Amino acid sequence: MEPIQVIGGGLAGTEAAWQIASAGVPVIFWEMRPKRFSPAHHTEHLAELVCSNSFGAMSSDRAAGLLHEELRQLNSIVISKADEHAVPAGGALAVDRGQFSQDLTETLAKHPLIDFRRGEVSAIPEGIVVLATGPLTSPDLAEDLRRFSGMEYLSFFDAASPIVVGESINRDIAFMASRYDKGEAAYLNCPMNKEQYLRFWEELRKAEQTELKDFERETAKFFEACLPIEEQAKRGEDTMRYGPVKPVGLSDSRTGERPYGVVQLRQEDKAGQLWNMVGFQTNLRWGEQKRVFQLIPGLENAEFVRLGVMHRNTFINAPQLMSASLQFKQRPTLLAAGQLIGTEGYTAASAGGWLAGTNAARLALGKEALTLPNTTMMGALFDFISSASPKHFQPMPPNFGIIPVLGEKVKSKPERYGRYRDRSLADLASWKANQL
Repeated sequence: MEPIQVIGGGLAGTEAAWQIASAGVPVIFWEMRPKRFSPAHHTEHLAELVCSNSFGAMSSDRAAGLLHEELRQLNSIVISKADEHAVPAGGALAVDRGQFSQDLTETLAKHPLIDFRRGEVSAIPEGIVVLATGPLTSPDLAEDLRRFSGMEYLSFFDAASPIVVGESINRDIAFMASRYDKGEAAYLNCPMNKEQYLRFWEELRKAEQTELKDFERETAKFFEACLPIEEQAKRGEDTMRYGPVKPVGLSDSRTGERPYGVVQLRQEDKAGQLWNMVGFQTNLRWGEQKRVFQLIPGLENAEFVRLGVMHRNTFINAPQLMSASLQFKQRPTLLAAGQLIGTEGYTAASAGGWLAGTNAARLALGKEALTLPNTTMMGALFDFISSASPKHFQPMPPNFGIIPVLGEKVKSKPERYGRYRDRSLADLASWKANQL
């Protein structure tokens, strides 16, 4: 049997390679690092989490949490390892990113059917192939894909938040709590009064950003769910207070008062040595980041192990090119997954890897490719990216707005989302019993 080639060692590629090998089909699994690094990666490990260590809300009545649970039911290697290497994060599934990616690297490298190769692939190979090269596909392969599809890429900009050394955070000011006291108190909260907030807001608006290249400036389009903090500040005095600096549901137990604004930090590692500034993705110059972010009470002496970075992401026009099985319409033996096809978020990338890998293996075994019920979060997401308007297509994260409505109107949002969950998991169980 000819091996399937999987290109790209991110979350999607890692999941795809594992699912193919688990089906008894040999895989040649390509990752260009460490021979060549993308602008956003720092290690050579598979499934490196470059923006945040959080996979989103754990509760299955939330969109991300439902996607987690669907992937657990389908034996996802990524979610299995995420559960294994989870760190406290309130109601979110967050991982020790170093242990998580190192474990996945070692696990896949040991599989007897996975031929793990380090090197850059510059053209789409023949045969059955899964493209999972992500939003920073290398230029040669990107150009070959452009020629193959006959279309230009769409692009937007994505940014990563700074990471702070835990010992440098002033615990006399920062306090531990989760919003509305949900789950374990897993966030460090830096409170600001009005005067402190306004000073921070003013300095953030004036801070110097890294300049974009001419071609980037012409095509730049920020993804709203990952908007740089300085861009939020420019939208108005209170924009951040309705976003990442919102004080709602947080009170300092030492004073009993709710702050005017709160900057939250989420634990990055199991030891609690590193903390991520939640929602503070940024394109500020590094010197400006230190100057402005140290104005936040509790971070006046902050040590940064990683400052924020911003990079260009690219994705194909999936509605015009792909089917809900994640096959290219003009070449069904070519499949793709991850941010390259316009899904947003770690869990969505893993879900795409699961389906692309599963279908690639089925093609190799002489079986028909599968699509998932659109009443599941996975099925709804892939139905959306294959059927949206090509003219206005933009990346889509998992959300309940893309799932078909219930048979009856339910006014209560928690109850409605709970019913979406129940229907999804029931339909997935039935589909799994009949299709897999």
